[in-house]
Amino acid sequence: MFVDKAKIKIIAGNGGNGAVAFHREKYVAAGGPDGGDGGKGGNIVFQVDDNLTTLSDFRYKRKYKAENGENGRGGRCNGKRGQDLIIKVPRGTVIKEDSTGAVMADMSKDETFIAAKGGNGGWGNTHFATPTRQVPRFAKDGMPGEEWEVTLELKLLADVGLIGFPNVGKSTLISVVSEAKPIIADYHFTTLIPVPGVVRMGPESSFVIADIPGIIEGASDGIGLGHEFLRHIERCRVLVHVVDVAGSEGRDPFTDFETINDELKKYNEELASYPQIVAGNKIDLATDEQREAFKKYICDKGYEYFEICAPILEGTGDLINAVAKKLATLPPIKIYEREEITVNDIYKTANKRDFKIRVEDDIYIIEAEWLAKILSKTNLEDYESLQYFQNVLQSSGIISALIERGITEGDTVSIYDLEFDYVP
Repeated sequence: MFVDKAKIKIIAGNGGNGAVAFHREKYVAAGGPDGGDGGKGGNIVFQVDDNLTTLSDFRYKRKYKAENGENGRGGRCNGKRGQDLIIKVPRGTVIKEDSTGAVMADMSKDETFIAAKGGNGGWGNTHFATPTRQVPRFAKDGMPGEEWEVTLELKLLADVGLIGFPNVGKSTLISVVSEAKPIIADYHFTTLIPVPGVVRMGPESSFVIADIPGIIEGASDGIGLGHEFLRHIERCRVLVHVVDVAGSEGRDPFTDFETINDELKKYNEELASYPQIVAGNKIDLATDEQREAFKKYICDKGYEYFEICAPILEGTGDLINAVAKKLATLPPIKIYEREEITVNDIYKTANKRDFKIRVEDDIYIIEAEWLAKILSKTNLEDYESLQYFQNVLQSSGIISALIERGITEGDTVSIYDLEFDYVP
């Protein structure tokens, strides 16, 4: 089954906890603290796999968790780093954060993408020894790994998209001009998935053309195969609009042409501005009057127009040459830029705002997984970002809880990797 959209949950590994331990050895007095640090949690990494063509694997597995870092041990032994979890996706997959819709990555190139970073390991009690605190009996827990719900959308990397009503000859056309081998039959919706094919123009010249199925009146509202495949047009550089000039299905070619363009516009206004070349197919079944009337109609609208009879290759050479010429003047296939997910976005979507406060050797330690995610996205060198983080502590009730626990000016507050002196 062709699946081009999936929703999954990804959870990076938690950092291991630091150890509380003391050096004990014969003839060594007051050996001191020697607890090791916890290991870093594993990352969630996305990687392109050209052997994959759909997202069907994600229909059955919806949750992906990387390995946690190991806890530290005595003897200043640090915990082992958690292993990264690599998730393979087809080329052209766009990864979006589910709640905001922000693009996290476009997996169209060979670079891997770290979607969720593993939590840092906690410090062992070795780090907390001072001249006045020589026997620290506490350590830091590791930070939780980043956690996201993401939507995966596969958008074909095709230079040219074939659009038009079912049974106008798109599958026949792609089969004779490219290496694609689609199913061809004389009934509607023979093509149920987008079919890409490579058109060879010379030894080192080629482009990818794709038959986009399922576009009929109401497709943008979910009728027919719906708008499930309209997303595959978004990357195309040129659209070839195939129309049955003869109206052999009992439809009017003029109405067909306008209806398809209306559906594109309803789905995405930008699609209406894409370069479009019109191919009038089935000319062997049309009268001279039908051919001339449709040609004049299209040319008056300013489109390039070619008459073809796809099964016998009549006119297909001129059409493909025109497409190649048009592609040479256009920018490369669209790559979606990453959109920044702000601290405010994370705070708004945090469902649980529970937290715990414990006091160890006059240090107020705050634990809250949702706060760790916000902290990881906070730029502590930026005044506005730091101010926002302080507002989060205030609005979530953490500051009030610290006051209730008896915190005073100058006391140390520890939030995972961050330590600061409390100032009322």
